[in-house]
Amino acid sequence: MTSEIRPVFFISDGTGLTAEGLGQALLSQFDTIPFEKTTLPYIDSVEKAKKAVAEINAAGIECGTTPIVFDTIVNQEVRDVFANCDGFLVDIFQTFLKPLERELGKGSSYSVGMSHAVAPDGQYARRIDAINFALDNDDGARIRYYDQADLILVGVSRSGKTPTSLYLAMQYGLNIANYPLTEDDIGDDQLPDSLRKYKTKLFGLTIDPERLQAIREMRRPDSRYASLKQCQYEVNEVEALYRRHAVPFLSTTERSVEEISARILQVTGKRRSVS
Repeated sequence: MTSEIRPVFFISDGTGLTAEGLGQALLSQFDTIPFEKTTLPYIDSVEKAKKAVAEINAAGIECGTTPIVFDTIVNQEVRDVFANCDGFLVDIFQTFLKPLERELGKGSSYSVGMSHAVAPDGQYARRIDAINFALDNDDGARIRYYDQADLILVGVSRSGKTPTSLYLAMQYGLNIANYPLTEDDIGDDQLPDSLRKYKTKLFGLTIDPERLQAIREMRRPDSRYASLKQCQYEVNEVEALYRRHAVPFLSTTERSVEEISARILQVTGKRRSVS
């Protein structure tokens, strides 16, 4: 019997991040199909390629369907091995590089790992600095550095501020601080003193109260902090605070950190060019 699950492989002679990134983006358009995803990085020899092909073919037999294979293999000998696998091959480099070569009138360098190389213009160092900034300014820890922040994410506890801050730092080199809005902050309808002069840097996150309760319940079971009544109160109050002070905000409910970050950049116009 054919399985409902479709096996997917991300194959690379490097870390596999490029294959994963584009592959995941494409697969996300088919949200009714369950995928079983496997990443096989550093496939940089014919021997490793043959083992990977055997794994792909075995998955196809087990599931009773054709595996989907996203690859960013550079070496032609290794690529030739995958050309004979029993999967549906999505050759990312060939799909996109060949048309680019024709358009630019120049051949690609086809260098392994080039898409993740440390950039010579300090972009890598900037990302590391941004990650350190996000960690140092997490959860309202060091408000005296807010003048150096590109954005300050605000929201109730467990609404997604920390992962979003780190993602924006890692991917875009942005200095992101985050501040938790507590009962003390939302009780008087005013922005906290530490945030007031940075109002133009604020971006709010909110979340469905039921989802918030489920998250908090895992952290502090059977507590007032995790009660639905408390979650509803905090979410309603903080959304009213955003509207009152014209702070842009969005809901993190059922959104990935990638989508949250992309929407924040779209609304704020904040962006740094980071390779």
